[in-house]
Amino acid sequence: MAEIYQVETFNLNKAVKRNLDRFPKDFMFQITKEEADALIFQIGMSKPTGRGGRRYQPYAFTEHGVAMLSSVLKSQRAVQMNIVIIRAFVKLREMLGTHKDLAHKMEQVEIRLRQHGSAIAVLVDEIKKLKQPPPTPPKRRIGFTAEPQK
Repeated sequence: MAEIYQVETFNLNKAVKRNLDRFPKDFMFQITKEEADALIFQIGMSKPTGRGGRRYQPYAFTEHGVAMLSSVLKSQRAVQMNIVIIRAFVKLREMLGTHKDLAHKMEQVEIRLRQHGSAIAVLVDEIKKLKQPPPTPPKRRIGFTAEPQK
């Protein structure tokens, strides 16, 4: 995150610690030692101990935490990110308004389709009945019978 916001990791951590009340658990959390150890092998993080090693576990931010970082950090990039986030929320709100209208129209179409669907099903049944050949009378058997013919 420090790289994205173009600040030093130290300054990012300091800003977070100074504003811990802005980062509830659903915005930010510290990863476990096991998760940090896995990251060492995956992305080549610093050594876990000794000179250059970590003193505490790194933070992980949710999308809400990333947004909050943009308002806590003092870099030009953080200001730009904050503006982009606000514009995205405005656009999202506009889309939700349009979405409600669209959802209502789709619901009306579905109702009409159900009504038409049942009417079409009745028509199809009637057409199938018309296509069926009329019942044929039983054929008269050929040959001698003991009973007289009627």
